Amino acid sequence: MRCSGIAWTGSGFEVAVLDENGRAAAPPARFAAGRIRALTDHLLGLQREFAATGERLLTVIDSTNGILDGGLINAGLTLYRADPWVLPPRPAFGSVPAEDLAAAALRDPDAVVRLTVETGTFGDRAAQMAADIDASVPALERMRRAGRCLVSGHRERPVVALTFDDGPNPPCTGRILDVLDRYAVPATFFCVGLHVLAHRAELERMAAAGHQIANHSWSHPYLPDLGRGEVLAQLERTDEAIARAVGEDGPRMFRPPYGSRTPDVLRWLTEGDTTVVLWDVEPADWARPGAEAITRAVLEQTRPGSVILLHDGGGDRSQTVDALPGVIEGLLDRGCTFARVDGLPAA
Repeated sequence: MRCSGIAWTGSGFEVAVLDENGRAAAPPARFAAGRIRALTDHLLGLQREFAATGERLLTVIDSTNGILDGGLINAGLTLYRADPWVLPPRPAFGSVPAEDLAAAALRDPDAVVRLTVETGTFGDRAAQMAADIDASVPALERMRRAGRCLVSGHRERPVVALTFDDGPNPPCTGRILDVLDRYAVPATFFCVGLHVLAHRAELERMAAAGHQIANHSWSHPYLPDLGRGEVLAQLERTDEAIARAVGEDGPRMFRPPYGSRTPDVLRWLTEGDTTVVLWDVEPADWARPGAEAITRAVLEQTRPGSVILLHDGGGDRSQTVDALPGVIEGLLDRGCTFARVDGLPAA
């Protein structure tokens, strides 16, 4: 067995591959933030090379890196997640080194979790996530009353908000922008910092079309696994990258990856001036159930004031692109109009 680890940094990704004795089985490799396709091809090439000699390749990410799994799994890689309790401490910004991620799987294969498109990145931790979300209800309600959290808009006004997470992600983001342009519909894009770093042209197009650009963290981590400094650094680095790209200076809005939260995380988020944005319509387009299923789920769930969660990144989002015209036309037929999140009538 061979194990590869993928670490994230402030500029991209690092890959290390170890053999069963913990020795390097391939030279270390580095990839800039925009070269995820090259990273994937590199690992697929190693997988084929090892398979020719009867060896399997396992690839390991950690819980602070949620932007690669969908694409890597769909490409045919065998992907696992290592959680903080099986890893050494992280640096102030970044994951543990790639060698440590690979070593975790070698040391104890049962300590890392196999990931699939169907289960998502955190399917095995769903119960704990749900418990953390339940424990956060009082804090979230205080934030809502103070205007620091938005789940939906005014229920008596037929205005809804389309939102897209995890990009920018060429070519899917561009195709989504094409559809929005065709219908003259505004939207809000919750962008991941590493992708902002790599795909400035997509952000410039969003801004030029009048769409809202908001914060979705730097590396799409599971926030409860981070400390206060790490959480705030995820927001600050992403805000800085967006400002460098397009000078966005509107209301600061942040969507927690996976909607993850604890009372501590919410308290840290209120230290600045960011508004937390969640959603009330979730068609699970990340699981790629088919364009028709995505359209149907959105139309079934949407009410006046809804915030609709879709994805332009995190893997192949062609199904979301194909579903979008039906979503827009179906809502227009109901008499709905569309607004950016920052223009949604308040509840």
